[in-house]
Amino acid sequence: MQYHKHEAVIVGAGGAGLMAALYASKSVDTAVISKLYPTRSHTGAAQGGIGAALANLEEDHWEWHAYDTVKGADWMGDEPEIEFMCREAIDVVIELEHMGLPFDRTPDGKISQRPFGGHTNNITKKPVRRAAHAADRTGHMILQTLYQQCIKNHVHFYDEFQVVDLILNDGKVAGVVAYEIATGELHVFHAKAVLFATGGFGRMWKITSNAHSYTGDGNAIALRRGIPMEDMEFYQFHPTGIRGMGILITEGVRGEGGVLINNEGERFMDRYAPTVKDLASRDVVSRAIYLEVKAGRGINGEDWVWLDVRPETVNYYFERDDIRNP
Repeated sequence: MQYHKHEAVIVGAGGAGLMAALYASKSVDTAVISKLYPTRSHTGAAQGGIGAALANLEEDHWEWHAYDTVKGADWMGDEPEIEFMCREAIDVVIELEHMGLPFDRTPDGKISQRPFGGHTNNITKKPVRRAAHAADRTGHMILQTLYQQCIKNHVHFYDEFQVVDLILNDGKVAGVVAYEIATGELHVFHAKAVLFATGGFGRMWKITSNAHSYTGDGNAIALRRGIPMEDMEFYQFHPTGIRGMGILITEGVRGEGGVLINNEGERFMDRYAPTVKDLASRDVVSRAIYLEVKAGRGINGEDWVWLDVRPETVNYYFERDDIRNP
């Protein structure tokens, strides 16, 4: 058994864990423990973009972003936190750019943005281009950028270590226990502060775009130690993926003009969200697909629909809806 001592230990090396480690490392000795190599974390599966009301291509405001987020949560989100996130998102995206994240650019050199589900102009109610993107690899580039910044700031990394328990001292967290996957050897990490950024538990579903690593380890460890969980019922479903395979089809495909079609050849989102259509929030689109299938309008009577990205289809609906092809 080996022993380690750091002031702060962060479990998980996705976007949240790496950003937390980067900020902590500016003032304290910081370590990141991850069962994966950091750039293999599931943040890399995020493709289409990161929401921030930069207004680089059209009018936008963080207040609109906040309203869309509250509305997309069916008014059950924590509004002060949502307001903080949407207001700060602008500076965070610019900060990531300064760190070296290679965002796509407009012809005049600004960070490019694309439409995304649930992002609207609060006056016209039509989609607004709010998602800043790095091609279809936005999450991957976030990981690469943050990891390099952490290395630069001397964060200690323990890659391919599986955390199995918390260390408690008089009821207070004092570190974690992990084993090194390659050797099976136990390691004890003592720390003044421990942060779990371990992701979710999406692998509990049969078909999912979640990585095989999404097994709820952090949740289970905390529950075993009597730490309560909050809002466990709020698990978001992404409406588009390759049938039967669980491979994500980014929301950006619909942002660039892809449309959902049922077995009658109908663009059915016209009925469920007449203004934003295929760019409604994810819960609305997921529910619409479910209702179409339940009504017998799935393709060939089965439990799926088409995502049509043929140029003739995209151009037809751009012209019909009077939308400029991005």
